[in-house]
Amino acid sequence: MQHFLGVDAGGTKTTFVLGDANRELARVQTGTIKRMKADAETAEANLRNGLDELGAKTGIDSAEIVRCCIGTAGETVPLVVDWLREAFARHVGGALIIVGDVEIALDSAFFGKRGVLVLAGTGSNVAGRAATGEIVTAGGWGPALADQGSGHFLGLEGLRRGFLAIDQRRATRLLDLALEFWKLGSVGELIQFANANPAPEFSKLAPLVVAAAERGDAVAKEVVEQGGTDLAMLAGLVIEHIRELEGGTRAEFQVPAVAFAGSVLERAVPVRDALIAELRRLYSGITVSDKPADPPAGALWRARQR
Repeated sequence: MQHFLGVDAGGTKTTFVLGDANRELARVQTGTIKRMKADAETAEANLRNGLDELGAKTGIDSAEIVRCCIGTAGETVPLVVDWLREAFARHVGGALIIVGDVEIALDSAFFGKRGVLVLAGTGSNVAGRAATGEIVTAGGWGPALADQGSGHFLGLEGLRRGFLAIDQRRATRLLDLALEFWKLGSVGELIQFANANPAPEFSKLAPLVVAAAERGDAVAKEVVEQGGTDLAMLAGLVIEHIRELEGGTRAEFQVPAVAFAGSVLERAVPVRDALIAELRRLYSGITVSDKPADPPAGALWRARQR
């Protein structure tokens, strides 16, 4: 019997899914194996822990794996890809496929068929597959260049709008929440901390921004709504790219269904609501999934394909 491995290598955690041609046999989670987020020793230890736990649950040696698919952000970054290829060659048998994290999420939602996937976790990305089979993407250029609607965006934009609120003389608790979270004593200390090099992990503030919005903080609500509408804008770009690929008249074009994945869109209801509201404003009658996609399952599905 052949065995396949799907890996969702996120910025904070890694999910491993082992399966045969028809079933998922075991699923485990460890810390990140993404080299932009962890040093080589930590990433290697997390990889070994995940594989060892899979082996303990199933009795299957990782050397017996026929094919492995890894989905990760930064799949074009040499530091990320080169380390993954070298590390998996040491520990996992068979062929190795490395694709973007948004692609495995797309696969888990549509299994190779037409559709659009919006991913927002620590980072963000949007991908769609046309009827032609071609995949198109928007966003995903990293925290300094894009990552609209992501945890990084929510945390950093929450701080930026918190400081703007001082100039605007608007009330908000966003800066107080950041001070409490990072255990800082003053706004001056927060300015120094936020502008440090290397920068702090702004994505850790995202749950605080979302919670403040849900409690009625007007500035926080603007941040989460901006995140959702920015993601909808990216999804709209992908939909229009699909329209171009498929040809035909505008009247003939059927808007593809949209699914979502990632910790922000799964847990931050105000961001997801803003995304859906903007998509429906842009495309009347669009179908949006009411359940999150399962990226690790998409990686396993991709690993099974010849």
